[in-house]
Amino acid sequence: MTTKPLATRTDLREALRRLGMEEGDVVMVHAGLRSVGPVLGGVNTVVQALLDAVGSRGTLMAYLDWEMGVEPEDFEDARLREEIPTFDKRIARATRDHGILAETLRTWPGAVRSDHPDAGMVAIGARAEWLCSEHPFRYGYGPGSPLARLVEAGGKVLMLGAPLEKLTLLHHAEHLADLPGKRVVRYQRPLLVNGERRWVDFEEFDTSEPVTDALRASSVDPFTLIGEQCLTEGIGRAGAVGQAPSHLFDARRLLLRGVAWLEAFPR
Repeated sequence: MTTKPLATRTDLREALRRLGMEEGDVVMVHAGLRSVGPVLGGVNTVVQALLDAVGSRGTLMAYLDWEMGVEPEDFEDARLREEIPTFDKRIARATRDHGILAETLRTWPGAVRSDHPDAGMVAIGARAEWLCSEHPFRYGYGPGSPLARLVEAGGKVLMLGAPLEKLTLLHHAEHLADLPGKRVVRYQRPLLVNGERRWVDFEEFDTSEPVTDALRASSVDPFTLIGEQCLTEGIGRAGAVGQAPSHLFDARRLLLRGVAWLEAFPR
């Protein structure tokens, strides 16, 4: 029986450094940890290796969303509406779709979570407070968001065994791109305001699918195509971390390529 090699913290740190992560980097990470293979110490070791790679002057960031446990139709049921949990960023779990790493980062010592329930980000490190502060409730993937600040900081995006379709930074590109017919969603979330539960209005471009009908009709995922083009142009680097095929992108160049690609898409 053949057993898979066990990756250590040192193995992972060195692989991340070979991929291009450096001391002082600000890095947004997406992870599919199953593809990494067996790790001595599990997900905690992965976090430690990531923190090792950026060092004491660096910062890690990840997308959380919010595990509400309700469906949109539940908001129309008066009885259920009153029971929908009030958002509390201290205990609001990351959406399970984002994997175990996001929730592990959320609960890590020193982690900072932004105030937006749905576009929420978590950060750990030297610039965590700055990245996550004053997250706008209107258009939470646009200017002033943690995504915008990641770009401002000259940050990077790490896809640790995660598919290119999960490049969340490209939602910021959708926001910035000059595109006709962007779908807008308006909704409410229960928040604590001055100590009282209130339903607060939110407005976003629709991030559940490509933001226009023309993009949604495409047979191939736009984010995947943008990511692949960036790799071809040298905007991103590929390598293995553990057993996971991984990619590291320059955030600003990824964003600019994303905006240009979206604006050039046939309308």
